[in-house]
Amino acid sequence: MTIVIAMVAGETSGDLLGAHLIRALRVHLPDARFCGIGGPRMQAEGFEARWPAELLAVHGYVDALRRYRALAGIRRQLLADIRQNRPAAFIGVDAPDFNLWLERRVKSANIPAIHFVSPSIWAWRGSRIHDIARSVSHMLCLFPFELPIYEKAGIPASYVGHPLADVFPLEPDRAGMRERLCLPQTARIVALLPGSRQSEVRNLADNFLAAAALLHQRHPEMQFLVPLATRETRELFMEALQRNEATHLPIRLLFGHAADAMTAADVVLLASGTASLEAALLKRPMVISYRMGNWQYRLMKRMAYLPWTGLPNILCGEQVVPELLQDAATPEALADAVDHWFDDTAARAALVERFTGLHHSLRQDTATRAVEAILPYLQKSAEGRHD
Repeated sequence: MTIVIAMVAGETSGDLLGAHLIRALRVHLPDARFCGIGGPRMQAEGFEARWPAELLAVHGYVDALRRYRALAGIRRQLLADIRQNRPAAFIGVDAPDFNLWLERRVKSANIPAIHFVSPSIWAWRGSRIHDIARSVSHMLCLFPFELPIYEKAGIPASYVGHPLADVFPLEPDRAGMRERLCLPQTARIVALLPGSRQSEVRNLADNFLAAAALLHQRHPEMQFLVPLATRETRELFMEALQRNEATHLPIRLLFGHAADAMTAADVVLLASGTASLEAALLKRPMVISYRMGNWQYRLMKRMAYLPWTGLPNILCGEQVVPELLQDAATPEALADAVDHWFDDTAARAALVERFTGLHHSLRQDTATRAVEAILPYLQKSAEGRHD
């Protein structure tokens, strides 16, 4: 009997994780079918996508409310299919607002519901742990400090490490990357990453460019790399260049290639998010920033449990890199924080050592560990079908 596994992955990061997982599962289950919601990387591994992953790329509360009816309809259709066809398991990859609702109903239908990537209950909305307990048969955690949270709540869970730690080298080759990008080896280079979402670029591009202008005044030889994830974010950044009369700055735009830009850079100025973890794994000094609507920021701040926003600080348990958020993210403050990393050699060396230790702790061969946690559920499901 062919094993069928239903999956839902949202956005680019979920698509990448889902693809890694499918590839690892096929080693043990070469004839398995995977279907549901996924992106191009999953489809390249043979995934049958009824809907594309981009449908779940919701940006903020307003966008979520605007698209709620359409997304709820898709979720109901998918649930009806799962109940009718009864796959061996359901795997929700990230996208917790979409997947936990689905997983709760899948689990109640006696189909294993596995969630890959723990929601950030350690940062905010900790009460969600009760919903997770009702919804999830097994949680796959990317960070080591998450596992005790689930064990305490009586939720089966496994620490599988972070897949980026498997992919990124322990010692990035900055000189080699500069040669590949035709950049001078001795130049001061700053990577600017204003975010992968359009709303992030709108909120951060002007201040990042103003900070770059200040840094260029102080250091005329300084160069800037700006990797942008999509055509839309590139257009928004180009508009910001014109608006701020910053086209004279030595800025090189890259289409994607964020890891390349960070590898080549001395310092990274970036929006809080997964990019900060990538910068940490690349052992780069960084300045983390973020801006959003004032009412949304106040709401998020009231719901937060930790004093930090950036993943490097959260994972290290202290502020090892500066965070300049909301009104604190002025061009002057951003430029000064970037300059500090150039001036303090000892701080840079200590940060590299700290990030190297973090890299080792997250390097766990994530796909293999995830498969080890999933296979018993698939085996039990197969045995139940034969009974």
